[in-house]
Amino acid sequence: MSQTSNKPKRIPLLTAIIGAKLKEVRLTRTNLRQEDLAGMCRVDRAYISLIERGRNEPSISKIFELCEAMTISPAEFIGMVEEEYQKQRNLPKE
Repeated sequence: MSQTSNKPKRIPLLTAIIGAKLKEVRLTRTNLRQEDLAGMCRVDRAYISLIERGRNEPSISKIFELCEAMTISPAEFIGMVEEEYQKQRNLPKE
């Protein structure tokens, strides 16, 4: 018999960074609303919200679609994610 914990689930670091970078690019480079981006990528607005909050991780094909809609190359986007990931990994544990 398993017990469920009331502790909140930890968001994996990479998933959180992908979401944060998606939101950053969406707001700073394109000024798109979640609804606009969702429509361009044929997904629900809630899906974009889940990604941005680190609750859902997009597939690589969806990352390509999102990048195309935001006019950023997937390579540049992944580079931004990788750079932030390296920064976060080098921080001392609390």
